Amino acid sequence: MANSTPTKGHVLADWRPEEADFWQSSGKKIANRNLWISIPALLLAFSVWMVWSVVVAKMPAIGFEFSVDQRFWLAALPGLSGATLRIFYSFMIPIFGGRLWTTISTASLLVPALGIGFAIQNPETPYIVFMLLALACGFGGGNFASSMANIAYFFPKKEKGNALALNAGLGNLGVSVMQFLVPIAITAGVFGALGGEPQQLADGSELWLQNAGFVWVPFIVVATLAAWFGMNDIADAKASLSDQMSILKRTHNWIMCVLYTGTFGSFIGYAAGFPLLIKTQFPDVNALSFAFLGPLVGALSRAATGWVSDKWGGGRVTFWVFLGMIASVWGVLQFLPSGGEGGNFWGFFACFMALFFLTGVGNASTFQMIPSIMRKEIARLMPTLDGAAQLKTAERESAAIIAFTSAIAAYGAFFIPKAYGTSISMTGAPHGALWAFLGFYVICLALTFLVYSRRGGMLFDLERGRETAPTPANDVQQG
Repeated sequence: MANSTPTKGHVLADWRPEEADFWQSSGKKIANRNLWISIPALLLAFSVWMVWSVVVAKMPAIGFEFSVDQRFWLAALPGLSGATLRIFYSFMIPIFGGRLWTTISTASLLVPALGIGFAIQNPETPYIVFMLLALACGFGGGNFASSMANIAYFFPKKEKGNALALNAGLGNLGVSVMQFLVPIAITAGVFGALGGEPQQLADGSELWLQNAGFVWVPFIVVATLAAWFGMNDIADAKASLSDQMSILKRTHNWIMCVLYTGTFGSFIGYAAGFPLLIKTQFPDVNALSFAFLGPLVGALSRAATGWVSDKWGGGRVTFWVFLGMIASVWGVLQFLPSGGEGGNFWGFFACFMALFFLTGVGNASTFQMIPSIMRKEIARLMPTLDGAAQLKTAERESAAIIAFTSAIAAYGAFFIPKAYGTSISMTGAPHGALWAFLGFYVICLALTFLVYSRRGGMLFDLERGRETAPTPANDVQQG
């Protein structure tokens, strides 16, 4: 068979990435082009998804008299819609194709970006409008599932893990990019007369809070055009819904949903609520000068520490991650103000940076566990299949579990900011929410130990063997 890649328009009719000659002659170049168009599109998706985390911190300054709980709702709603959309987006690539769906899903970000830009300029805008715009930001959250599914089709097994790590890790950086860029963009009339009039602050300075939405518009347009003209569809990228739904019967699917909620759900939830939490607990601190560092640390640690799980085993690393997260949340509680008095911002900030770092490590380690778990589970459940068929089934179910757990975990972007708001409205402080998070991490720690990492646990023998025969990092899908 020829090594060239027959195409029909943008459709790849013959795609054989596992064949070395094909991959080196044409496949690698095509796959990398699709990856490097996908990454900035996903970065923009994360930026728009989390933009309310910054906007809500500035709304009182320009005349919006919403309560703290109402503002935490606005920070939380994108997480609710984004997580729900991820469930559906997981199945879109085989239906629409990667090129068309990436174009549609990226273009959809214009709705909340433009909507926020216009609505925030009118102090009479009803709260319900902001709620709808916050829900629309969930388009960005949904994009992760379809983006990861699309890129997974392009790369051979030996390079899949690295490609997905780049797509996910650099995509996650969108949260930090947003929390760094938006505070700068809202201080100047970036778009001149087209961007609208500034808002006057009490100290006589001016703010263009509409730029929190408008600043993304030109980038979204460019990314949309790049996806349409530069990406490809793969003709045989098909998977039936019934095949993928088999994971709902797998106990380990649900256990990993809990564990990944503890890691990625914490990362995205803390990112969504961090600026407003700083603002409410340490009002003398300029929250937006520091908030972007948390998501930055989490995204970089995710991309940079996958080798730790490859060397020592995802189960063992996940166990220590949750132990560290328990200690870090306890530390945060010690440094928070009590009764409006005391508190130490730098101690609070250091403990939160540790939390963000650990969530990144845990994001990689939990996904590292899934392929290993399913290879053992499918061999147990389907002993009559030959080795090749077992491996194919395990890979298919691993991919589906990765997509499903990413959807469930994304609800952390809703529950964590909402828990802060509820705790503050009921008790006047966020301590109750943080104690609840600590309790959840204790449950995650116990599950990891009892099911996977203890002597006799599902992954104990496999991970002990890594010390002498480590599993290649590229076998792992990260997202």
